[in-house]
Amino acid sequence: MGDKTFLFWPFFDDHHREMASALESWAVANVFDESGASELDLSRKYVSKLGDAGWLKYSVPAPFGGKFEKLDVRSLCLTRDILARYSGLLEFAFAMQGLGAGPISLLGTEAQKRSYLPKIAAGEWVAAFAMSEADAGSDVSALKMTAVKDGSDYVLDGEKTWISNAGIADLYVVIARTGEGPGAKGLSAFILTADTPGFSVTEQQHVIAPHPIGSIRLEGCRIPAANLLTEPGKGFKVCMATLDVFRSTVGAAALGFARRALDETLLHTSSRKVFGQALAEFQMTQQKIADMATAIDASALLVYRAAWAKDNGAERITREAAMAKSYATEAAQCVIDQAVQLFGGKGVLKGSIVEHLYRDIRPLRIYEGATEIQKIVISRQVYAEAGDGNA
Repeated sequence: MGDKTFLFWPFFDDHHREMASALESWAVANVFDESGASELDLSRKYVSKLGDAGWLKYSVPAPFGGKFEKLDVRSLCLTRDILARYSGLLEFAFAMQGLGAGPISLLGTEAQKRSYLPKIAAGEWVAAFAMSEADAGSDVSALKMTAVKDGSDYVLDGEKTWISNAGIADLYVVIARTGEGPGAKGLSAFILTADTPGFSVTEQQHVIAPHPIGSIRLEGCRIPAANLLTEPGKGFKVCMATLDVFRSTVGAAALGFARRALDETLLHTSSRKVFGQALAEFQMTQQKIADMATAIDASALLVYRAAWAKDNGAERITREAAMAKSYATEAAQCVIDQAVQLFGGKGVLKGSIVEHLYRDIRPLRIYEGATEIQKIVISRQVYAEAGDGNA
């Protein structure tokens, strides 16, 4: 890690600093040689290694195999921030365990938590969150997958796409339409295991930042009503509560990618000679470095403000999390683009570090709500708060 001064900001406690130091040492020693290996195999191996080392304990609450009584968002953000500097796939493996387990951690029953969370925390099971459909990404109200009550069971039918960990997940939290009301009011959330009859993975999709992602189909999947999360018709609440925690962690991952880009650029510009002097000695280079460093600090402030607010009792951090996610991902894209520019021809060579970062960052501006959606969320919150203030 280059700059560590942010760890001494008032957002953090001593245990966060101790965790960050231990995690960085572990990450240095545990990143695989990822060349030529399947992202499915690598992701499973990373989940197992993270579980064995105890890092997945931060993904679920105690006493279900977790570290803290409730999810500590600052720890989740720090972990994604640090792991992203070493491997986008390693960071992804950690993130998806948290996102897949998140609905159960936040809203599951005692029995549901005891059944599933310890396996996820140990890295024995891989988790996934199945919300998106071909015609329903950010617009949750347009979801079409159905769940019909049949005696003491629900029967699920439909397809999901862009599902991270499709093909390797043992457990999926699935959002389906139960029809208690129109649009988002008629959705419910269910826990479904990959061995359920009628479940299949129909496609493995290949994105510019390789990781397991694909489409799944549910055909007459019968699951017990005990696998319903919270109440019928509360699926939108499940989605929003989960994103409220994990959206700021997406910004943290972007922050980690940007930090690595800046570190690599500082090394490169200090050693690269152009017209008889180091690239770092040119004023134009210094201006770019200043902009990159400022963007990183601004992103960190937004990310860790949102995390701190949630950890300190804020019921909802919709606005703060949306700001953190949208700003940090967009800023990281700019930082990494500048890194590629300063590396010149080496920056666009396939397999170079900054080229890899360039591919890693791009999807984060879309995942868990594109930047444009975040801006809608932010503006609505601002208007609502202004209205409350004028009441």
